[in-house]
Formats: sequence, structure tokens, C-alpha cells
Amino acid sequence: MDAPLLDWDDLRFFLAIVRTGSLSAAARELRVTQSTAGRRLASLESGLGTRLLHRTPDGYVPTLAGEAILGQAERIEREALAVERTVGGRDTLLEGVVRVTAVETLASHVLAPAFCALQAGNPEIGIELLANVRHMSLAMREADIALRLTRFEQHDLVARRIGIMAYGLYASPAYLERHGMPDFLAGCPGHRLVMGLDGAEVPQLADWLAAAAPRATTTLRTDSPEAQMQAALCGQGIVCLSRLRGDASMPRLLRLQPPMAQVTVEIWLAVHKDNRRVPRIRLVLDAIAAAIRDLANELDPAESQEQIGRLA
Repeated sequence: MDAPLLDWDDLRFFLAIVRTGSLSAAARELRVTQSTAGRRLASLESGLGTRLLHRTPDGYVPTLAGEAILGQAERIEREALAVERTVGGRDTLLEGVVRVTAVETLASHVLAPAFCALQAGNPEIGIELLANVRHMSLAMREADIALRLTRFEQHDLVARRIGIMAYGLYASPAYLERHGMPDFLAGCPGHRLVMGLDGAEVPQLADWLAAAAPRATTTLRTDSPEAQMQAALCGQGIVCLSRLRGDASMPRLLRLQPPMAQVTVEIWLAVHKDNRRVPRIRLVLDAIAAAIRDLANELDPAESQEQIGRLA
């Protein structure tokens, strides 16, 4: 009796469920229904004659058999994606969808306006903009272009530094009226902080804020810079924001001046080496670099050109 044929496309669903931990998240990533994701997993398990994933209260985890094939499945996926990139790289038309991943601050306040201008002259190009703390993989085709605040380590990417983004400390006038100006030399006793969670878009900010205000109390943690800013506007505490966002919110927020130097981070842009010459991707890359260049002064203002916010 012939062995049943294996549909290798089912491996995509197996890998997506392993990476996300749930059928619903895998279905969203692959743009199918949850029932389809479950059916494709069942098809793969049936074809192999063994259970590959075990459902736990914390999500799906590989069984021993699943662990055994995981590396092989990932190698097959890489080969399939390499074929797609080879074919896709021959595309010469300025049309189609380009998926871009970036941290929330850059996605909302730099890329969204830039893409509006880009698409006004190139209506055949569609953009999918993913604002996410989690680093999405260019090699695995989770995105075509990535904009990060850390250097890329993968060897199959073409990456370059395109700018600098500075951060500062802010608080609302109402908060400062209630709590007074923070005494940074004393560690800010009696003050409250709004901070990022682990995995926030700039992890080193937590260390900087802890050093600036070691005696303050943290009242809110969130991985969203927009939520941090809104909390500060409501008077919840002192917050660390990009100068791009914080300075634009003055005088509703006042920028404080701790004794240590402000934090600056590098902005890195990357594309997979096989896609760097695809015209629609090249066009979007150029638009992103131009947008960062045009906002250079807002992203990293010169201290000598600014007024430090103080209570009247």
C-alpha cells in the first residue's frame, strides 16, 4: 500500500502555530480562518501518522515528534522562500503590496505620513504597516522592510543606519504643580514614573529612567509609547518619550532636564538581500530614508536650539 502523500504547504501552518502558540494567532498571520489553520494542522498530522503539537493552558507546544521535524520544516521553509524571492526579484512593475514593520513611534509619526505622500503618486502600490515591538523576520517573509532602533544581526540582510532618535523626560504642568519639580540629584523622591514593559521599543530607556529617578515610584507600565504619553498628559507621572513626540506635545507636557545626557538611539533600515532591487520595495525604501532625513532635526534636536520646559 502506498504511503499517503504529504502536502508540504501544511508545514507553514505547523510552523506558524509553533511560533505564535495558538491557532487564532497563526490564522491571523497567514490570513486564513482559525478553522482552516486547525484543518491544515490535522491534515499534516494525519499524513505523518503522529501528533505534532500538544495543546496546553499556555498554548500549543511541540510534541517529541514535532520537535524532531521542526528543524527540517524550517529548512524547507527557507528554501521555499528563497525560490519566491528569486522569482519575485524579477518583478519590474511598480505595483503590488509592500509589508513594512517598525516600532510604534516611527510607524505612526514618520511612516504613515510618508506613505500617504508616496501612494499619492503611486496608487498601484499597497502598504501593510505593522507597528510591533516584536521583531518580525525578513528572512521568513513576515515583512519586506524593517525599521528598527537596534542594529540588525542577520547576514542575509542589507541594512544601513539612516538616522538618530533622541529621548527626553516629560511631565504635565498639572503633575508638576501637585508634586513639584523633580530633584534629580536626590533621586526624585515622592515622584511617579510611567515606564515601558520588557521588550519595549527602546529597552535601554528603563535603565536610563531608573538611574535618573531611582527613588521614584512606578505607577504604570505599558509597551505602547502612545499610551505612555497619554498617561503623562493625564498627570500620571514622569515619562520618557522620543523628542519627536514629547516636544510636539509642549506645552501640554514640559521637558525636564536631568543631569545625565539624554538617550539617543540609531535608526536602522533593512531589506532582504534578494529583494533590495525589486522596484516597489526599492521605492518604499527610498521614501522611508527620505522621511527620516526630512525629520532629522525633530528626531534629534540640537540642545542649543531649544528651550527647556519649566513651570511659570
